[in-house]
Amino acid sequence: MVKVEKLNDVLIVSLEAENKLNAAISQKFKVEVAKLFDQPDMKLIIDLGGVDYIDSSGFGSLLSVLRAAKGNNAQLKLCNISHEVMALVQLLQLQTVFDIRNSIEDCLKSFA
Repeated sequence: MVKVEKLNDVLIVSLEAENKLNAAISQKFKVEVAKLFDQPDMKLIIDLGGVDYIDSSGFGSLLSVLRAAKGNNAQLKLCNISHEVMALVQLLQLQTVFDIRNSIEDCLKSFA
């Protein structure tokens, strides 16, 4: 379900064969991604390409992952968000909470 790739010192997480981040998979997603913060100062990108729906439990899991990142002094960025999902992000005003970029390349360039 969760695919993890490493590019230099950055982990890139994506959802394999899933186009929704909803109640059915959000708990497993949260646990698997939070485990990746096993050391401080990590850099992680969540690539939401192909995800066309996120429900409240999915947003909750993303917020939990963000909390885990901040607790470990890690950097977390989201990218490739569909128009449908971005409309929900803006409705919930989460664009001010998450560091959202257009692409993986934009995320990589933005890491300090």
